[in-house]
Amino acid sequence: MEQRINFVTLAVADLDRTRAFYVAGLGWRSVLDEQDVIMLPIAQGVLLSLWERSSFVAEVGEPAAGLAPITLAHNVTDDAEVDRVLADARAAGASEVHPAQRREWGGYTGYFVDPDGFRWEVAHNPSPLGDDLVAASREWLGTRST
Repeated sequence: MEQRINFVTLAVADLDRTRAFYVAGLGWRSVLDEQDVIMLPIAQGVLLSLWERSSFVAEVGEPAAGLAPITLAHNVTDDAEVDRVLADARAAGASEVHPAQRREWGGYTGYFVDPDGFRWEVAHNPSPLGDDLVAASREWLGTRST
């Protein structure tokens, strides 16, 4: 099996509320928006699939209750951008925003919670790896701007 992920799927309770947060609030663009799913390109060959919970349950089964032991991460190039993204998430309707702080490993990170309780880390990782990830993402997004 090849080492890769093509879809990150989140089961959401209210697709209209989710659309309002990600598309209208954060300004993300969808490549598919149908009756029970919204698909958002997030990297080359990777889609964030926001799937109506009832359809998710019908195909996959009932998800576990409680806080999912996972975070999604959005890396940026500097500390000020971390603060701007967290402010954008708050303006878009994030249910919680945890202010950024300096981490012992040298980074600067904060968190927001989307309308369905999924935790997003917003991070400035001051390293060549962090810089390369952001540059690659931005280069790919630039090719999709038209």
